[in-house]
Amino acid sequence: MSSASIKKIIPCKKKQLIEMVLDIEKYPEFVPWCLDGKIHDKKESEDLIQFKGDLKVGKKFLNETYTSLVTYHKQIDKIIVTNIGEPLKFLENEWEFKEINHSTQLNFNINFELKNNILNAIMKRSFKMGLNKIADAFEKRALEIYKK
Repeated sequence: MSSASIKKIIPCKKKQLIEMVLDIEKYPEFVPWCLDGKIHDKKESEDLIQFKGDLKVGKKFLNETYTSLVTYHKQIDKIIVTNIGEPLKFLENEWEFKEINHSTQLNFNINFELKNNILNAIMKRSFKMGLNKIADAFEKRALEIYKK
């Protein structure tokens, strides 16, 4: 299983970053290797926002679509993502947000395993670098949108 954690200060308000993370349909505009994002079965209550999300990741001809359950716990400002079916054997990631002086400290933890052992071995080698690129993409997007 691959796992990693990132702690990063993103230059926007906590609410803005949470909205950006939950808006997976916009990921193809700025997240590396994300080709498409779709939201299904969205439900919202006083305490939770929950939906199924499809992300198509990869390159033009080598890509996979995976479905996950995304749950945002409003009271504790935490997003938990777990996989639903193929191609992942296991996925769990947590996004935690803490506002600090008009910026947001993002704590991101991820654990995952692909069903394909060969792809899993390849991912393990470059996983941390890829995760840093994705975190940098969220920071760059926040600067573009909120620091004009």
